[in-house]
Amino acid sequence: MTSCGGLLLALCLAALTGTTAVAAAYERTERNCSASPPYLPSTAVNTTLRLQELRVQMLLQNISAYIIPGTDSHLSEYIAPRDARMAFMTGFTGSAGTAVVTQTKATLWTDSRYWVQAERQMDCNWDLEIDVSVRSVAEWLISEVPPGGYIGFDPFLFSLKTQGDYSVFLESTNRSLMSVPVNLVDQVWTDRPPIPPGNLTRLPDRVIKRSWEMKVEHIRNQIRENPYEPTALLLSALDETAWLFNLRGNDIPYNPFFYSYTLLTMDEIWLFLHTERVTEELKVYLNAASCSGPLCVQLKSYDSVREHLQTYVDQPGVKVWIGTEYTNYALYEIITPEEKLMTSTYSPVLTTKAVKDETEQRILRDAHVRDAVAVVQLLMWLEKAVPEGKETELTAAAYVNKCRSKQKDSRGPSFETISASGPNAALAHYSPSEETSRRLTVDEMYLVDSGGQYLDGTTDITRTVHWGTPTAMQKEAFTRVLMGNIEISRTIFPSGTRGVNMEMLGRRALWEVGLNYGHGTGHGVGNFFGVHEWPVGFQSNNIPFRIGMFTSIEPGYYKENDFGIRIEDVVVIKPAKTKYGHNYLTFETVSLVPYDRKLIDTSLLSSEQLQWLNNYYETIRKLLGAELDNQGLHEEKKWMLKHTEAFIKSGSSESVCSSSLTLIALAVTLLHNII
Repeated sequence: MTSCGGLLLALCLAALTGTTAVAAAYERTERNCSASPPYLPSTAVNTTLRLQELRVQMLLQNISAYIIPGTDSHLSEYIAPRDARMAFMTGFTGSAGTAVVTQTKATLWTDSRYWVQAERQMDCNWDLEIDVSVRSVAEWLISEVPPGGYIGFDPFLFSLKTQGDYSVFLESTNRSLMSVPVNLVDQVWTDRPPIPPGNLTRLPDRVIKRSWEMKVEHIRNQIRENPYEPTALLLSALDETAWLFNLRGNDIPYNPFFYSYTLLTMDEIWLFLHTERVTEELKVYLNAASCSGPLCVQLKSYDSVREHLQTYVDQPGVKVWIGTEYTNYALYEIITPEEKLMTSTYSPVLTTKAVKDETEQRILRDAHVRDAVAVVQLLMWLEKAVPEGKETELTAAAYVNKCRSKQKDSRGPSFETISASGPNAALAHYSPSEETSRRLTVDEMYLVDSGGQYLDGTTDITRTVHWGTPTAMQKEAFTRVLMGNIEISRTIFPSGTRGVNMEMLGRRALWEVGLNYGHGTGHGVGNFFGVHEWPVGFQSNNIPFRIGMFTSIEPGYYKENDFGIRIEDVVVIKPAKTKYGHNYLTFETVSLVPYDRKLIDTSLLSSEQLQWLNNYYETIRKLLGAELDNQGLHEEKKWMLKHTEAFIKSGSSESVCSSSLTLIALAVTLLHNII
């Protein structure tokens, strides 16, 4: 046998690891700026010219530094391509980060989820900082900007808290923030993507219980009953306006939102949006044609929101209620004097939307049943296809999205599918590309985090599998992640408990052996909305749990350059029956896909955890089985039944199915008779 040397060796290694793109197969995947000459992978973006042009704009504004956040004017988590200014300037496409440019330096701050990605995508014009706090950025600015210097920012891209934090750190050092309402990146981004074409649509009556008029009156009642006596409510988050009017759009990838603001008073409604996208039918629906009553929507240009808000604030005796989490500084700064402003962390629309009504609960459950069909089809197909050695991370992602597209009321994926094998799965938010997609093999773990948008609900589910023989460490890590998922899912807690107060239950089994994960444990999920729906979840700024809320539960573990594990299910909060108390809650899992049996070491599970698992599998058999029958998917049902056989406690990772329990019982009976 001949040996592989040089480039041939690299190509051999690439073949063994399953990399699909030859260009990426033998090169380093991360930049090396200390080499001579500096080394850049093919995934890095050349930012030299755009930095030069931005610095010219900065000189014209007389600013020493310019801050570029990775968000939009609505402080959204997911943004449209036309709002990806940080990505345009840096080349880095992660969903979280802050970039700062001076005349001589350019630096990106992002968290641990994206460090490797940043090193793959940025050129050597950029430095990477790993402390993402405002303090870290401010300290860097103090070291780079001379006293008396101005630091520019777009006020539409700053939250109130962000602006306040920077001001505290900077102004005591004789360095000042300067609001620059005209975005400087837009001035140099000559091919900035346009707003997507398409009109807004209203939800069909079959998926809503409350009309927009009912919702408006409900929110007005909250305004009326507020002791601080606000006269108006400003809605800035995109899902707030979409929920209030039962409307959907397509401005944001994977999210059915449209650019909009709403200003709601006790007798008027102003809706700020791109009016050309409102059909005559929708104008009738919104009572927007020749109508002037309290339930008539006045349509205004999207770009006129600041002007109209200023006009309203200039009136005597008014007070505007804002939610500070999603109101940008550009709108906040014109609500003066202070007695004309009332704040809460979240608007009453967000807190009301978080609790699903009976119809929303029912249809969101239904959406998860149909979604489970698509995930089962993916896992069944991969189980057969992977040993043949032809499938990749990309083909797997495409397959599950194709399966979802065939389900009733499908409206596409709810986010970019995370389809990751081996070391790629160690990157918690990795998504495959032509350059990075690996071939799937029986020798590596595979993680798929995917979701769908349906007219009746949004889904999000993660499963981790292994088609060969997992290592003892992989099996233990998976089981401990599963234990964390189960412990939260089965817990009973007083009504009003915050998710952050029980989040550690998802980590405890991992902590016991010195393992952990670096992301959140769960987030809210909506009805044909964003896949991350605030303010529900397990973080410190989430609101207390109430009956009818939906959240994900998703502990994980990631071993760098080796494998990644995440188990994610969506649950609904429901009343719990207890012996003495009457105001307790618990979770019910609505995701309906079995876990990989060969990765579960039942000897680590408590009897309560094992019982929960078996009960969950019975639910899958009942609900998903009926749906598979309805769709005539007999092979998928056989696969599901095989993978949801009951577990018993054992000293190894082997599970025992119900038929085996029958044989054991028979053997015990025969032995008793012999004795």
